[in-house]
Amino acid sequence: MGMSVTISAATEQDAEQIFRLQYLCFQSEAALYGNYRIGPLVQTLDSVRAEVAADCVFVARLGEEVVGSVRGSVTEEGAAAIGKLCVHPRLQGHGIGARLLRAAEAALAEQRGAKRFRLETGHRSEGNLRLYRKVGYETVGTSKGADGVPMVVLEKVAGVYATTA
Repeated sequence: MGMSVTISAATEQDAEQIFRLQYLCFQSEAALYGNYRIGPLVQTLDSVRAEVAADCVFVARLGEEVVGSVRGSVTEEGAAAIGKLCVHPRLQGHGIGARLLRAAEAALAEQRGAKRFRLETGHRSEGNLRLYRKVGYETVGTSKGADGVPMVVLEKVAGVYATTA
């Protein structure tokens, strides 16, 4: 490759690449559940733009190409909701997802006062569950997504970083 992947805060100009990347990345999740109406696949470009403007959004870049993304926002209770973590399929398994999570967690804690982090993933999404547990998340419950997919809810306290990631 010759280039390294860098992590940085997303800008307005990244919204379209994030939109296309999430559509690509979440195809495998949709296939896993037989449900192509999951949130990341039906989200509009304008909605992605609004999230980039309002939320804590990070991207992974390989040169000028956005190859990963994650979003987070802080709730009224001081918890940070993290979501839509995705890494281009050709680059998965190289630690980019963990790096994106760490960047979002640090910004949410330092800049927005988050005391704990919460995320959800589909109950059959073993790769996602493995990653989240590896970086210190623990299962705290279950829920059902708006699309009907059973979800696993995971949390961790701010400042807790697994040394194995």
